[in-house]
Amino acid sequence: MRKVRLDDLDSRMGPADRSLPLTDALGVTDAALNVYELAPGDSFAYGFHAHENQEEIFYVLEGTVTFRTLDDDVEVGAGEVVRFAPGEFQRGVNRGDERVRALAVGAPQDAGDTEILRECPECGGETTHDLELADDRSEIRAVCEECGMVTGRFD
Repeated sequence: MRKVRLDDLDSRMGPADRSLPLTDALGVTDAALNVYELAPGDSFAYGFHAHENQEEIFYVLEGTVTFRTLDDDVEVGAGEVVRFAPGEFQRGVNRGDERVRALAVGAPQDAGDTEILRECPECGGETTHDLELADDRSEIRAVCEECGMVTGRFD
């Protein structure tokens, strides 16, 4: 058995105000487990994305998250759970004024390839993006695969 206090964990860089990686802290081997805190405007993900092999489950503890899907936007509030199948595009954003807290579970742990779509002003639309760590490790950058423009910086 392993037990951790969330306040003892360091937040990871990314699009969320606070991203706590529980997978390694708890020794989880078959799933990815994270707790997120989103300030207004923050997101769980770097863009509209789909994992090749991984299903994702989000349990919203506080606040309301709006998930973009291929079909429509879906609001998920405190006490609600949502599941996305492998290959299903989604992106959860806090569009409200209150902070969001949520538990995310992804299984299997190895998501396979992840396709990330973001708006690229240079290309004039939504394009596929790669993520890269800055040489000085100060930020993660979202980079358009078509033109090389950096469309997002996350620290």
